Amino acid sequence: MEKCLIAALSVLYLAIVAQCAPPRLDPYNFDGVDFYQLFNDPDGHLKLNPRLKTDDLIRAHEYPAELHHVTTEDGYIIGVFRIPYSHKLQNQKALRPIVLLQHGILGSSDNWITMGPDNALAFQLVDAGYDVWIGNARGNTYSRNHTRLATQHPYFWRFSWHEIGYFDIAAMIDYALETNGQGQKSIHYVGHSQGTTVFLALMSARPEYNAKIKTAQLLAPVAYMDNMDFPLAHATGPYLGHRTTYALMLESMEFLPYNDFILLLLYNTCGPDSRFLKYCKKLHNTDGRTNSTAAAINAITTPAGVSTNQFLHYLQEQQSGHFREYDFGKKKNLNVYGAEVPPDYPTHLITCKTHLWYSDNDEMAAVKDVERLADTLPNKVMHHMDDPLWHHGDFATNWEVRKYINDPIIEIMNEFENALRN
Repeated sequence: MEKCLIAALSVLYLAIVAQCAPPRLDPYNFDGVDFYQLFNDPDGHLKLNPRLKTDDLIRAHEYPAELHHVTTEDGYIIGVFRIPYSHKLQNQKALRPIVLLQHGILGSSDNWITMGPDNALAFQLVDAGYDVWIGNARGNTYSRNHTRLATQHPYFWRFSWHEIGYFDIAAMIDYALETNGQGQKSIHYVGHSQGTTVFLALMSARPEYNAKIKTAQLLAPVAYMDNMDFPLAHATGPYLGHRTTYALMLESMEFLPYNDFILLLLYNTCGPDSRFLKYCKKLHNTDGRTNSTAAAINAITTPAGVSTNQFLHYLQEQQSGHFREYDFGKKKNLNVYGAEVPPDYPTHLITCKTHLWYSDNDEMAAVKDVERLADTLPNKVMHHMDDPLWHHGDFATNWEVRKYINDPIIEIMNEFENALRN
């Protein structure tokens, strides 16, 4: 931890030096520089370039990009990005099946495109002829508005991943179907980590939405958490996974508050055009399995904004051994659920075709927990990763994610679409 902190501070220090340096300075050669004069330059100041958003990054690769604002039933305004067609195919007038991609906890829509046009699932899907929608959860960088509440109001943060599934994902599905304009009745869904949890919550709590799903691809599915091998969860679970004073003190607030300056500073330090990008790559590429450019870009957009209740809800799952709704305590549970304990999600009601992608080395989604979930699903397909080292993050940024994840997913979707046409 100390080494990481020192390294991070070093990168920050170098970024400030770089931005204050005169234009003639060689970005990779500091020999002969008079740092005393440099820091006493009366014109020296920190210049921050604007951070590129998801649609900016999409357009940088010459794809069309749209930003849509979707209002949920409970008033949250969700930012959803769309790549409507491929500039390579020029398929604007062709039938383009809808795909919705949903990020994990702490993440955002940025995570689905950082691998670039050759390896990012979003770009591969659009080049395969799909209408690609990239979702964001309430409270993150792109979903910080509400019809009545400001982010400074504590009620804004009174949600867990249950609400993200029940309201946000449902609203995105309905909006995409309506906006597509081709009369489609259902979509394909891809989620990673929390993106799988929210899907399972929605499909079991509102089973009518199963009819709106063609195929669901759940990468590192997180539901039951009895066997997870994540040290921080084991350390904090006994204190925060129950209705303790500690949990109540942390409830309903923003985790690691969003800060424009910090995000801009990180972006300028580790952004794609930074002269210190190679240092950021080293910080975030510790095992040689990860696309270091994608990891560095993801690092500068994370955390994107999240409620503490999302973490508390996961810790409740880990402690209880159940996949169930949020535990408000006995008194409020009686008012909300009509029982002293929250109800389990009826996952047996998830009838849509559900593909579970899992691995032996996943510290968040243990094999036993995924298999326990699978036993409750009536229409599932299991995809066990052969690589014994494949871990939770590999589903998003592994060097070979195209070969082992993206291409097979697209093949499954294409087979479904071809069957519909025949």
